[in-house]
Amino acid sequence: MNTAASMAGPQVGVGADPRQIFSQVPFMAWLQMRREFSQGGRARLAIDAREELGNVIGAVHGGVVVTLLDVAMASAAVSYRDFQCTAVTLNLSTSFIEPGRGRLVCDGEVLACDEQVATCRAVVSDAEGRVVARGQGTFRYLPLPLSPAAMASPAVGDTKPQR
Repeated sequence: MNTAASMAGPQVGVGADPRQIFSQVPFMAWLQMRREFSQGGRARLAIDAREELGNVIGAVHGGVVVTLLDVAMASAAVSYRDFQCTAVTLNLSTSFIEPGRGRLVCDGEVLACDEQVATCRAVVSDAEGRVVARGQGTFRYLPLPLSPAAMASPAVGDTKPQR
């Protein structure tokens, strides 16, 4: 039985690089999704088709393609804020153009951003450069999830009096 405690996601520890939180997400590991880069409001992710990701027509399942779009846009959004926060999806619109087969690459970018929300778009292409899907979404910025050790650690420059 899964509880909220057992579903706790990756957390950033004391001195940890928040850019590495992506690699700690079990679902991303299962998909074998790779982040090729994420910097300055742009991101590229890739995934290789394999049997367990397929659909009835022998293409990568649409749910996997949507996940690729979602994660590329969220990665672009957090890179825009130099990985000092995380982002969760508020809205995601997807248009499927043609079946995706083989290696799929997704390029995402931030279109607009304020303190709380980023608007992004992304495109998934196959190895031959054919567009498989396009997406647009909005993402809410949230504080990074901190590990219990990081929360107990005094902050740099903490001016609370010692007792």
